[in-house]
Parts: sequence; structure tokens; C-alpha cells
Amino acid sequence: MDEGDTEDSQQWSGNVRRQMWKTICQRTALNTTLSPTERALYAALAPTPSTAAVLKAVCRTWEEHLWVVVSIACEERPSLGLARIARECFWESGLGTLEGSAASEAGMVPDEGVEEEWEEDVKQMLEALEAVQVAEGAPADHPYHISQLHIILDKTDELLESFANGLQEGIYVSAPEYPALTRFFAHLCLFLQLIDMPVSPLATQVILEAYLRVLESAGQRELFAMYTGALGDNAVERYALFLTSLELSGGMHERRLALTRAREHGLGIEREAIVMAERTIEKTFTEILPPVKGPLPLIIGLEPAATDAEILLLRSIEWTTFLESTYDTALEQANVILRYFLGRGRIQLSKMLLDMLPPELGSLPEPEDQATEFMHYRQFFNVWELLSRVVETQALEQPQMNKETRLAWLDDYKTLVEQAREQVIKLLTTDWLMSDAEVHNGDRRRRDLSRIRQIYIPELIIRLHSILVGSRSRIPENMKHALSLVNIVADSRYRLHEDFSKQDGRRLGDSLGAVRQAVLAGLEGGDSDPSRILTVYYPSSTEKVTLRSTSIGDGFSARWTQVCMVRALGVGSMLALLNT
Repeated sequence: MDEGDTEDSQQWSGNVRRQMWKTICQRTALNTTLSPTERALYAALAPTPSTAAVLKAVCRTWEEHLWVVVSIACEERPSLGLARIARECFWESGLGTLEGSAASEAGMVPDEGVEEEWEEDVKQMLEALEAVQVAEGAPADHPYHISQLHIILDKTDELLESFANGLQEGIYVSAPEYPALTRFFAHLCLFLQLIDMPVSPLATQVILEAYLRVLESAGQRELFAMYTGALGDNAVERYALFLTSLELSGGMHERRLALTRAREHGLGIEREAIVMAERTIEKTFTEILPPVKGPLPLIIGLEPAATDAEILLLRSIEWTTFLESTYDTALEQANVILRYFLGRGRIQLSKMLLDMLPPELGSLPEPEDQATEFMHYRQFFNVWELLSRVVETQALEQPQMNKETRLAWLDDYKTLVEQAREQVIKLLTTDWLMSDAEVHNGDRRRRDLSRIRQIYIPELIIRLHSILVGSRSRIPENMKHALSLVNIVADSRYRLHEDFSKQDGRRLGDSLGAVRQAVLAGLEGGDSDPSRILTVYYPSSTEKVTLRSTSIGDGFSARWTQVCMVRALGVGSMLALLNT
């Protein structure tokens, strides 16, 4: 073999005896004297419309029927092309080719009618597969078979819309193949988008939503963000809905990781965090937790354990504390949650929330009304902590203390009591939680803040009064401080009388009763002149005013105390209080 022959043998070439080979296979396949298997073998070597029946006779599955149709179509396509140039091809037309060596121009023009006829024949054969009967395997109406057929026929839009409609009607939910089906169609939608083929946006969204539910139920959270990102404009809301479903099952690390995945797949992490927190708060307020209304709670005894709903609301703030860019939203949401907890008397949960927040929130200047409200909450808990420390320190006193230890304890105790007194008075005299700012939901916000004042302003007054009176034996001047609280309560500048509600809770009568106890304590201490005990100071003057009673009698009634207070503080200041 010379070099030229070697070179030619390595090139691609067709079967120069194709027509003869094809004719032999066809005639053998149609020979009824042979076995069906042998006839099918020759028909498979050169499939043609005339041998289709031979092939179909041995087909047992739907896939085999499909192979027959595709094989015949693929075999007939080159045959049509060769037929158009038959007069130039010796192997297709024999000696007739030599008689007309020059092909006419008309002979080179493709016959469009033949092409269309071939396409129509193939289409009809494929459509016939929709009802073909099979002996083995899945039937023709199996979703995968329907999908294959529609894809081959270039009817993907019809396929996707049909499947999406079936999903909406719940046709496939009970099918064992449901998870695999939704995965297949979701990937089909994404693949078509990837290769820039037009697909129905509505059908795509329905299918992706169904697959997201499959992932969610299977606990495959790591894949959720990737598929949610394909939802387009609805992606942020949908991913937030998924994160809401985590509720208490996911720890802080898992929540942070979920937001990180959102960024990896093109979802706006800041917007996602905000929407997530909003959805959780909205869900707990509207669907789970009771509203803040009704009688004021009593702040006594131990609080009940937190419910799952309260923990869910508490942890909703985590979403907006992962990023500094969402701190302003975290500040606003923290105030909303604190208003709810404090309005229901849940001090421990409120303190837990404050402890969860990043310290940077306390230094945010904007929005000003939110920053001020948050500062007031921190001020309240500083005061509350001081009052608790006073009680704890008082409990440390022991009869067996030596002189040096007792002096050290007393010094600490005096310092704490004085700090508590100063901080409580500062809170009472600085418009604590009074807001006139025009904000969204302003009326509701003002009602919530007013409720909080009605709960805690009287509570702070009475607790401070109790501490001052209780420490009088060790710090004698605290009796004067206890009685001077009356001036602050009655001073119209501070509007404290408005916080003594008629509802259940710490009413003004309780406060006046505490003053009565203070006066009685003074009498028990050996001072027989109640006028000296009830000496008070006006807030705007250092002038002493001595209160004297026309008659004391055997019993020192609370009403007598009220009368003395009215005389000292002015009828105009106190009548409204006494009628509360």
C-alpha cells in the first residue's frame, strides 16, 4: 500500500455499497421464513419504514419503541439527501449516472416539499408513542416518557405549563416519584434558562416553588438558597419564608450560615435579614402571642418560664444583628420587642434581649426617636439592677459581723442606696418614655409606652420608698428622702400622677399607703410629733413647710396622711391624685 492509500484509509468515509447493503438487510427482514429475532436483527441494521413493523414486534418497553422511531428517522434523513443527488451517485443509481454526468442546477435545489413531508411523518410516528402499549417497564403516560416526547417534539413550553398546572391541582403530590419529578423539571427549567431558551416565567416559578418545598421537607437547607436565587424578584421573600420555618431549630451559627448562602447565590443579604426579622415578628404577633392589652401585670414574684413563641420573638432580632448595615433596623425592632415584653411584665425576657444586642446599638444617633427610646430602656434596666443590688447587699448583713466588716458593709450599702435613689429620681424627672414624635404606628406606640410607664413608674417609686424606709435605722436621713418622694410624685411638671392607673397594678393609694407606713415608722421610732415627721420640701424652694393635724386620734389613718399631703403640696396638685 503506497503512502496515498495509507492517507486515504485514515479519513472518514461512507459505505460505498450502502444501497446494496441496505436492500439486502431490508429483504432479509421481510423474509417471513426466518425467525422474528433474526428478522429484527436485520431490520435494526438498516431500519426503514417498511421494516418498522418487524422491529416493533419485538419491542417490549416504551424506550425500545422510541428507539425504533428515532432510528428510522435518522436513517431516512440521509437517504432523502442522497436521493436528491441520485443522478450523480453511481452507488445509488448505477449506470444511469454515467449517462448524465453533468447535473442540472435544478437537481441541486433541495426539494422543500420532501423535507416537510419527512418532518411530518416523523412527528406523527412520535406522537403515536403517546398511546403505545408496552409489555414491560413504565407505560406511555409515565411523566418521564411524556417529558421525553415533548422535549423531542420541541414542545417544552406546553410540557412545563402542563406540569405546573398539575402541581397546582395537587395531581402529583401522592406519586412516589414526586420528589424526583420536581427535581427533574426544576433542573429542566434552569437548563433552558441557561441556554437562553424562552420558558414560561409563571410555570418556572410554580415548579421551583414545588421543588423548594421538597428540599425543605427533606431538610436539605444547604441547597435552598441556590434554587431560591432562580426565582427572580420573588427570591428574597421566598428565602425569608424558608428561614422563618427554621424557628427554634436552628442555632445562631446556622442562621448566620443561611444568610451567607444567600449572598453566595445572588440574594441581597441585608434585605434578606430585614425581611426575615420582619416576617418572624409579624408571625409571632399576629398568629401566636396574645396582644398587649387588659389589666396591668403585677411585678412581683418569679416570672413564668418563657414560652416557645416568646423565645421565637426574642431570637428574631438575631437576623438584623449579624451585619452592621442592618443595625438601624435592629434598633427599631428591638424597641418593638421590648415594648411587647415590658408591656406584659416580662422583665427577664427584656433583659435577655438587651444582653443579646451588640453594644454598638446604644451609640446609634439615628433614627433619633428610636435611639432615645432605646436609651430609656437601658436607663430603666440600670436602675432596676441597682435596686436589685441594694436588696442583695442588704441580705448580706449578718448579726455576727465584727465592727470592721460591718463598717465596710455599711459603706457599700449606703453607696448603693444613694446611687439607686439618684438614678430613680433622675428617671422620674426626665420624661422617661414620653414621646411626641410622629412615627409609623405612632398611636399604638404611644399607647404601649404609656402602658409601660403605668406599670413601672409606680413600681419604681414604691420600691425606692421601701428601700429608703427600710434603711432608716442605718441611714437616718433616708426617712426625709422617702417623704420627699411625695413632692416629686405631685409635681405637675413630671406628670407622674398620670401613670397611677385605675387598672389593677400599683395605684396611687399604694403609694400613699407607703407614705403612711413611713410616718408610722417615724412615730414608732420615738418621735411623737407627726408634723416634724411630715416635713417636706418643695422642688423649687428650700423653705420648710410644717404640717400639723387638727386631731390625731388613736388610729393614724391613711386618709389623715392624704390630708397632710394635700396641705403640704397644694390642693390643686393633689386632688386629681387622690381621686385616681
